[in-house]
Amino acid sequence: MQQDILSTMIIKNVKSIAELQQVHKLESMVWSPEDTVPISHTAATIKNGGFILGAFYKDQLIGFQYSFPGFDGKRPYLVSHSLGIDPDYRKLGIGEKLKLEQRKLAAEIGYDLISWTYDPLETVNGNLNLHKLGAVCTSYIENAYGEMTDGMNDGISTDRFVVEWSVDEKKRENRNSDIRKAAILIQTGFADGCLTPGEINLEESSDALFVPVPGNFQEIKKTNFKIALKWREKTKKVFTHYLQQGWIVTDLVKDPESTGQYMYLLEK
Repeated sequence: MQQDILSTMIIKNVKSIAELQQVHKLESMVWSPEDTVPISHTAATIKNGGFILGAFYKDQLIGFQYSFPGFDGKRPYLVSHSLGIDPDYRKLGIGEKLKLEQRKLAAEIGYDLISWTYDPLETVNGNLNLHKLGAVCTSYIENAYGEMTDGMNDGISTDRFVVEWSVDEKKRENRNSDIRKAAILIQTGFADGCLTPGEINLEESSDALFVPVPGNFQEIKKTNFKIALKWREKTKKVFTHYLQQGWIVTDLVKDPESTGQYMYLLEK
């Protein structure tokens, strides 16, 4: 089934109003009707330097990626605003295929950099963005979108990594650092069946550092919300400190020594 979907799926540039309506419907399903981008906005964007890629299986839209132009006062770049996959078609690699097609199209248009944000405690996104695609995180935004009430963000600050993905550079080799010998910036334990953050270290100066995060943050939110809040606060302190000191986040790897724990790699 999976191979059939991937071999017959078509990824194309969405241009018609009818297709934009399909994107809007899928966006409502993935997030909520209140958080969708109006069709009038997406229609204007695709005519002015942005684009929407749609993944179609048997004429059904099962995934999309929405990008618009950005400018920071120094250089233009492409902002990767959203990536949504139909819940029935997740874990098939569709998101990665959409991102690779996005990079290809961005290069054809003339962009040399793609930027976006994601929650560092969402390890599925981290695995795709950093480990598979080879993007890097250069900065941390506290409460980037203010208070949100959808299922994934309700009750917790919307902190985000800012990710940069070079269009021209080849994907770097993933670094096989030995986690057991590396500097770990947050001590962890278990409480109430949940991975729990402990003491943090803001005094390290090694070239490579590791920051542990849980692989099931949304489940922790449901089981013990106080622990989820601790994860947000502890990781916020660590990431903001070290990113401001010149480290960048270059990878996310599974910790072979701890069930359900992942490690962000910070390098200088």
